[in-house]
Amino acid sequence: MALISFVVPVHRVQGYLRECLDSLLGQAFDDVEVIAVDDCSPDASPEILTGYAGRDPRVRLVRLTGNVGLGPARNVGLDRATGEYVWFVDGDDWLAPGCLPVVAERLRATRPDVLLVDHVRVHWNDSVTRSALRDVYPEPVGAETFRLRDRPEVVGLLHTAWNKLVRREFLVSLGLRFASGWYEDVSFSYPVLLAAERIGLLDRVCVNYRQRRTGAITRTPGDRHFDVFAQWERVFRFLADHPAVHGAGELHPVLFERMVWHYLTVLGNGARIAQQVRAAFFARIVADHERWRPPGGYRMPDGIEGLKHRLVATGRWRTFSALRGAHRTGLTVRRTARTARRRGAPVLLGAARLTRDAALLAGYRAELRRPVDPTLALYAAYWYRGYACNPAAIHAAARRLAPHVRGVWIVRRDRLDSLPPGLEYVVAGTAAYFRALARARWLVNNVNFPDHVRKRPGTVHVQTHHGTPVKVMGLDQRRYPLGAPGMDFAALLRRVDRWDYSISSNSFSTQMWERAYPAAYTTLEVGYPRNDRLVTATADEIAEIRAGLGAGPGERMVLYAPTHREHLPGYHPPFDPHRLLDVLGPAGRLLVRSHYFHDREPQGASGWPSDDPRVTDVSGYDPVEDLYLAADVLVTDYSSAMFDYAVLDRPIVLYAPDREAYRLARGVYLDVTAEPPGAVATTFAGLLDVFRSGTVDSAVATADRQRFRARFCVWDDGHAAERVVRRVFLGEPGGDEPGDVR
Repeated sequence: MALISFVVPVHRVQGYLRECLDSLLGQAFDDVEVIAVDDCSPDASPEILTGYAGRDPRVRLVRLTGNVGLGPARNVGLDRATGEYVWFVDGDDWLAPGCLPVVAERLRATRPDVLLVDHVRVHWNDSVTRSALRDVYPEPVGAETFRLRDRPEVVGLLHTAWNKLVRREFLVSLGLRFASGWYEDVSFSYPVLLAAERIGLLDRVCVNYRQRRTGAITRTPGDRHFDVFAQWERVFRFLADHPAVHGAGELHPVLFERMVWHYLTVLGNGARIAQQVRAAFFARIVADHERWRPPGGYRMPDGIEGLKHRLVATGRWRTFSALRGAHRTGLTVRRTARTARRRGAPVLLGAARLTRDAALLAGYRAELRRPVDPTLALYAAYWYRGYACNPAAIHAAARRLAPHVRGVWIVRRDRLDSLPPGLEYVVAGTAAYFRALARARWLVNNVNFPDHVRKRPGTVHVQTHHGTPVKVMGLDQRRYPLGAPGMDFAALLRRVDRWDYSISSNSFSTQMWERAYPAAYTTLEVGYPRNDRLVTATADEIAEIRAGLGAGPGERMVLYAPTHREHLPGYHPPFDPHRLLDVLGPAGRLLVRSHYFHDREPQGASGWPSDDPRVTDVSGYDPVEDLYLAADVLVTDYSSAMFDYAVLDRPIVLYAPDREAYRLARGVYLDVTAEPPGAVATTFAGLLDVFRSGTVDSAVATADRQRFRARFCVWDDGHAAERVVRRVFLGEPGGDEPGDVR
């Protein structure tokens, strides 16, 4: 029997579940079991749970056949728990490092029925808000256990299940279960505290309570917030049904005050209670105030909170509503004044410098007042570098499947020569460019459009991305400032909020995009359109590409494509093309390609110049898919190139000489050395040996590649672009499984 049974209900938390499970299983304390309850989650959470259960015997997986909700799912986990204590942890929260040994020590020393632990709220913008523990207990609380009647102020701590460890036998003997519906923690936490003989309090932050930007109940409007009334009714019914609980009469006023506070908190959150039902919600508060009010009264709060209580007691909704409106108006006025003071000088300065760019933006704003062009689709890739990547593949498929859609590309003036003949385009920064931005119905890009772009009603923004993420992206980069110098994350989120669709190549990408870019877009997990060519290219086409790159019959072509190190400008991994060619022998040829960011540098070169005709710098070669088709082997490090190239089922060598430094400075989602697509080398000498020894083609490397392909390439069947076009441009339902097209 473990000391602690973690019960983790799981539903739609794919972007956060790994962090949660790692925080439970990765501490210096292993006397635990994890009961993971898959509450019929429709995302990739079940797949993640299967992986953890297969790797760690402490994880026990329970799959439900239908979605039952958080409370009933916790009950299922409780029924299967065997630990001395049960800790209910939500799948999007995580434990603080090093907390478990301290928790275990306190449990063993005091044997409480309930142990409360501290927490912090971690907001989506990485800010942290402390809990109310310091307000309730300004002085250290000590290790002694107590009953609720002895310290009734405990009621002022957050009423959640996840900040409490409960002795399992005590909980079972009490017969307490989680109720269905929202706010189920209320009718669990307070009865547990009322019935406990021994309550402990650990003054240490153990839980990181994630405040999600999207997908959280507190940000979900609807009538289900009325469930809070039924949950509090269960609390007072428990008091009535258990007259022997310690200090029931004394605790009634304390719980009543907390109930009114909770109701007013829910009502005060504009993201929960819609305007049209606020009066009805207030009426329910008034009814419960009359119904559960203690015979001897209760302590009325001071100040504005006390005024709210008095308005509830007298049922004065209009006055209450007017008070709230006046308060919000005052906040707005003060906020506007602060903003004006802060921005006044720059605004005046800008008005005095009317430039050509300002005139173009004024023209853009004028175009926004004209109707949206119902046939115009605007495409861009890599900050207007040309015709490339997923947008290019979608454009080609749309010309075939949706000929009524007029596709126009945005391109930089210095890249006009790279465009295919006959392509309709506008030059970035011109009046035609701003006109197209303002009026296009569809805007398709593999990066974000500029900040000045406005999302118009009736328009559709498609974010295709341009790789499966190994390095951390989006909001996750806040933890790795070296990899995101000067990034404005608030502006990033404003850009993300414009997305209607996010194209994902695989389940892993879907999970990472969800946490890196939290917003209300729809994910299309359909494969990467740019990889369709890797599936559909014929042998003759491949032979022609190889010949154009100088490869003769029987020659082995190796493509070396390392990624960019944003935190190390000018860095190039240790690599000697001549020594590698010596190992490859006379039939070897080498293609070297720098990351596309390097075209911002004066030389725009790969960094490995060579006068050997068998070495070709293909940094400026487009499209990169042709290079993949031509290459017999890919050598890369942390680049998304490995995921695309794996579609071809050809050997891949992972060359990661700075893997630990890269992980610490730039941050990674995936340890590709632990889950590689083939052979691994961490030194240049090791890379040479991979080819010299034949490890590049070994059975082990092949098996690793097959596992990698099964995880990341399942959707790359040659129809990804078609699936996007049918869903986005034609409004048809997409295929539910790889290989499906409609």
